[in-house]
Amino acid sequence: MAETVKQSKFILGCIFTGITLLMLLGGIFYTPYDPMAMDGQILGKISADHIMGCDQFGRDVFSRVLVGVKETMIVAGAVVLIGTFFGTLVGMITGYFGGWLDEILMRLNDAVLAFPSVLLALLIIGLYGGGRNTLILALGIAFIPSFARIIRSEVLKIRNLDYIKSVRLYGAGHLRIIIVHILPNLKTVLLSSVLIGFNNAVLAEAGMSYLGMGVAPPNPSLGRMLSEAQAYIFTNPMSAVFPGITIVIMILGFSLLSGALEKG
Repeated sequence: MAETVKQSKFILGCIFTGITLLMLLGGIFYTPYDPMAMDGQILGKISADHIMGCDQFGRDVFSRVLVGVKETMIVAGAVVLIGTFFGTLVGMITGYFGGWLDEILMRLNDAVLAFPSVLLALLIIGLYGGGRNTLILALGIAFIPSFARIIRSEVLKIRNLDYIKSVRLYGAGHLRIIIVHILPNLKTVLLSSVLIGFNNAVLAEAGMSYLGMGVAPPNPSLGRMLSEAQAYIFTNPMSAVFPGITIVIMILGFSLLSGALEKG
């Protein structure tokens, strides 16, 4: 039964993630209209020419959603890359060596983890200004502690296993043990953590852009599109529905895949 549930999660996750990737490719290589061009009907309804209608400036919503997915994926990808790299580095060092180094780094890690990621990002953006690059840096720093704690807990389980002790007795150095014998055993946990990280990064980017602290206008952003559309929710609800559905599809895809990869 549990295996069937996991298989169902995996299939649905692949479907939703596949839709996201198709939209990402559209945002990179092809959009029906220039997402910045204000040449459509203001608050235009769904039609054969504009399959998701037009926004309050006459811009094609479908084209802006495609580019919005691209912007969100760029931010989420960069954030997860920063969080994964530095979090894995900290987690491997603290989990493998332990001692005073573990105490110092993990206390610093706990101090950062004590702040909600969005609150920490707001603090950094408040100090250095908004924009995509600042958002990536702010969320990347905020994501490091969670990755570090996950990797550390796994390394603590592995470092005292018999085969690690045997390799150590044969004279293998610390770097070789970490890279060759420990890191490959973390691939499932890392993949699951990356997918969860993507999920959280998409939510965080959408939320920050909704507040006006993410991707700078007039560049499309799903969160900013939702924010702009709320003033016209009764006259043209589709301009808010489509970006919202897109965010849900992205989050569901990553969440279901990460759930299918969980142990148990």
